[in-house]
Amino acid sequence: MKMLKNSLIKLLWVAFGLVSCFQACASELSELLKKPDHVLLMRHAIAPGIGDPAGYKLQDCKTQRNLDATGRAQAQKTGQWLKAQGVGNALVFSSAWCRCKETAENLAFGTPALEASLNSFFDDMRQGPQSNANLQKFIANQLKAKGDKALVLVTHQVNMTEFTGATVGSGDMVLVKVNAAGKMISFKVYPSPS
Repeated sequence: MKMLKNSLIKLLWVAFGLVSCFQACASELSELLKKPDHVLLMRHAIAPGIGDPAGYKLQDCKTQRNLDATGRAQAQKTGQWLKAQGVGNALVFSSAWCRCKETAENLAFGTPALEASLNSFFDDMRQGPQSNANLQKFIANQLKAKGDKALVLVTHQVNMTEFTGATVGSGDMVLVKVNAAGKMISFKVYPSPS
């Protein structure tokens, strides 16, 4: 009986430690996103397939590769997770692709704004360097004006890889520290919480 009691006490201390670490880690993410040198990039949630069908149109979601029910749930869970981390106020920008817009909307931080520098260049990879230069400029300008709001950018794998060098899964996030010109200094990957 005494051994069981000691085991339970140890288990409670471990649980307390995990909760404390979770709260500390949570405040770290939200505090970094309040700073003028951090941005959170997110790859759109699960949208089965690769690329888009031939002849797709940005104005017609039915012609594109889109989120499925799992992807919508994943985006909602990510929004809830970010709020649990202490991210209460965010400026959210999205690529014009429907899978990115729907991901951004399901984060539930208000209506996301469209940003061309977040658009995919999967169809023409030669556009990568120019797209990345445009993204850096956009990030630099937004970070100067955002105050203590988090800057969250929903985009595509090709954009994230061009910007950070990281390859991430659907719904994964990358916290990026940038210099005044919006160029990456360092990054940390946060896997999708779903």
